Amino acid sequence: MGPSNSSGDLSAEMEVDAFRRLFPLQFYERHLSESIRPDARALQRARDTTLALGAVASADGSALAKIGSTTMLAAIKMEVMSPATELPDEGNLAIEFHMPPICSPTVRPGWPSEAAPVISKQLSDTILSSRMIDLKELCLVSGKAAWMAYLDIYCLDADGALFDAALLSAVAAFTHLQIPVVSLNDEGRVVIVSEEEKEGKPGKEPVNKERRRLTLSNIPFSLTCVLHKNYILADPSAEEESIMETSLTVVLNSSGQLVSVYKPGGPVLAYTSAVQDCVAITRQRVKELQKILNEAISDMEVD
Repeated sequence: MGPSNSSGDLSAEMEVDAFRRLFPLQFYERHLSESIRPDARALQRARDTTLALGAVASADGSALAKIGSTTMLAAIKMEVMSPATELPDEGNLAIEFHMPPICSPTVRPGWPSEAAPVISKQLSDTILSSRMIDLKELCLVSGKAAWMAYLDIYCLDADGALFDAALLSAVAAFTHLQIPVVSLNDEGRVVIVSEEEKEGKPGKEPVNKERRRLTLSNIPFSLTCVLHKNYILADPSAEEESIMETSLTVVLNSSGQLVSVYKPGGPVLAYTSAVQDCVAITRQRVKELQKILNEAISDMEVD
């Protein structure tokens, strides 16, 4: 009876796997009718999320974020620049999102990813429009020197909800960021003071005498949902995104205020009721992400 049962179970498992590959939408609809997903999540439940600050020792700020299998590594490097003439008291941000071939079989070596520049623009728009960072805080000497923060985000594993994980890693990296010490050199230029110079006697008085952190406010968090018929699935996997096609990303700040709603297209119209439901789900998700970020900050302070 034992061998017979095991062979029967294997046969049934093979049949289910074949059905999933051949008829993926029908496979999902069978689960959705019972308000559950194939990975055993409830429709509105996000995947397990982890966050680690200080993942890159050579960066001024960094973080590793994981949502399910989707993994993002964010790193910030600070450089001194001349501010724009029309904004003499402000620094600037440069944000780049990278998708190397290791992150997904859909990304081919030697070919640029179509999604990367779209997500880069979306991240830049979100971070700047949320006013999380006061660019005046990046000013060093009015009209002469300011900080340029170069943020690079690398997707290490692309398994859905890429923007959500990228934004979380970016926010966490800015939380971890420590602005370097700078001083005026003999030519009157602002230069970064190295660790060796700090331990010795620098020739000029530092402009800022110790590394400092940025004051962040209205921190943005996002949640992507996919829409199918009257179903809303929060935090979709790559398989769910490919099958259901229509997605909606809601960005709220830490105060619960709406920052943006992004719908890249798809055959299903996002009705007002669907948008309102997605916003309500996102409000709960923001509370979870804020808690995860606070715990990561606490762990860093303990270390």
